[in-house]
Amino acid sequence: MPESNLAERSDRSEEQVSGAKVIAQALKTQNVEYMFGVVGIPVTEIAVAAQELGIRYIGMRNEQAACYAASAVGYLTGRPGVCLVVSGPGLIHALGGMANANMNCWPLIVIGGSSERSQETMGAFQEFPQVEACRLYSKFSARPSSIEAIPTVIEKVQYLITCSIYGRPGACYVDIPADFVTLQMNVNSIKYKECCMPPPVSMAETSAVCMAASVIRNARQPLLIIGKGAAYAHAEESIRKLVEQCKLPFLPTPMGKGVVPDNHPNCVSAARSRALQSADVIVLFGARLNWILHFGLPPRYQPDVKFIQVDICAEELGNNVRPAVTLLGDINAVTKQLLEQFDKTPWQYPPESKWWNTLREKMKDNEAASKELASKKSLPMNYYTVFYHVQEQLPRDCFVVSEGANTMDIGRTVLQNYLPRHRLDAGTFGTMGVGLGFAIAAALVAKDRNPGKRVICVEGDSAFGFSGMEVETICRYNLPIILLIVNNNGIYQGFDTDSWKEMLKCEDATTGAPPICLLPDSHYEQIMAAFGGKGYFVQTPEELQKSLRQTLEDTTKPSLINIMIEPQATRKAQVNIAKQKEGKASTPSLAPSRGLCKHF
Repeated sequence: MPESNLAERSDRSEEQVSGAKVIAQALKTQNVEYMFGVVGIPVTEIAVAAQELGIRYIGMRNEQAACYAASAVGYLTGRPGVCLVVSGPGLIHALGGMANANMNCWPLIVIGGSSERSQETMGAFQEFPQVEACRLYSKFSARPSSIEAIPTVIEKVQYLITCSIYGRPGACYVDIPADFVTLQMNVNSIKYKECCMPPPVSMAETSAVCMAASVIRNARQPLLIIGKGAAYAHAEESIRKLVEQCKLPFLPTPMGKGVVPDNHPNCVSAARSRALQSADVIVLFGARLNWILHFGLPPRYQPDVKFIQVDICAEELGNNVRPAVTLLGDINAVTKQLLEQFDKTPWQYPPESKWWNTLREKMKDNEAASKELASKKSLPMNYYTVFYHVQEQLPRDCFVVSEGANTMDIGRTVLQNYLPRHRLDAGTFGTMGVGLGFAIAAALVAKDRNPGKRVICVEGDSAFGFSGMEVETICRYNLPIILLIVNNNGIYQGFDTDSWKEMLKCEDATTGAPPICLLPDSHYEQIMAAFGGKGYFVQTPEELQKSLRQTLEDTTKPSLINIMIEPQATRKAQVNIAKQKEGKASTPSLAPSRGLCKHF
């Protein structure tokens, strides 16, 4: 062998690589595309190494928002995003995002730096029991045990990726001691594994599928509920075929919107309460009987309603209510199994049945009530006026991100989704503060995969406050995001400027201002303008229409529209079903008035 080749092999055998580069290469090998974080000691080198390999690093302003963004990438792409955080407080800030990912069943990997092993129990810088803390909020949490075990870090990361997407997805954590980051190792001692395989597709038992089909055929008032689990499973084609082939009414959960388009004639969202309360057979496609669906219990449901549960997770089957049939497996695959049954013996639910007529009548009444509120000319505007004008100009293929109390609840009923995995909101955990992190994730995915697609982030003014500094992140990366802040000067409700000033004449805000109040007429649009984006302050429908048109036409920079509404605005009156059965009607709650001047 020539001496030059021998020298080359010798050099290669002595080549050193840092722990940071090993971690980055392991992530790259597993097709990780996005990393979000706030860098500092000891993880900065990991972010730099990731960028050198082509992994996109997005520096956020808070670890919580970074974790929300990374988890949303996992939901949107099916491959986990990575959240990179520093030790101690940095990791603690990320726990909210980990808990949210676990509750929403989204794949996520959190990599946290930690204190050097030699300083453990000595009061090291930001020393904290991180692995133990993360076990409550993750599917898997681990830390390499020795210097010699650094190749095991790679195995852990690869297992994390597999673990985070197999079965019911969730968050996973790997702890990296500071001395591992800069540790130099012989490059030949590192063994990278191939990218993990996609999750196996499991199918339900044939006998259970036959039983489910029989229960559906015999239903007098059937209803399909489409959850975000169906969206994650990419079951949109099979579920839409089932809806149309069998002429069945369906109701999407908040993030199940768009699996079948909201404007589909079989969508009964506008009659949600009536549909849930009166159905005798309900098929759950990746939807859990938790607080969002009132636990499946009376008085929201018939006492003898039959549930058919389709879910990837065995532990979810039979939670809160014993189902008539359980179908354990991949939601798309199980839906196709159901379709095979209806292909063998064709069946359709009568489209002119009494049940369909009841639902259509209720939908018509509710839609008329909403349109009446939307048509009001009084100023300040109400929620319905705002959302109907937004809906008129909303691009059909845009992502809609939403958070807030009334903002999210009312917006969900008006703003339409036509594509799956195009709505992100507070989700199963009801988490406020997710909005801007989710929007950033959606914008990055859109920018890379569907250039020109917009992200519309609809925020209540209170919700915006949780992560408002991420506006700088949006501007730094020039992301295609339009922020709409529906500003009512408070949490649920607030005061107008005059009322606020009158109150301050009487007493200090700390003792006199109701806890739900925020500073009236705050100019949030100036935050966007301060970082180079475009800001609008609007008070009338005409100003809203004009600003929306301008922001949608301008694709060169992000925008924020600060929309002032009536501080005491609320949703249309809701019927309390429990009180309705007692012959009582409920009234919408109003903001408390304690602490105001006697003459006020």
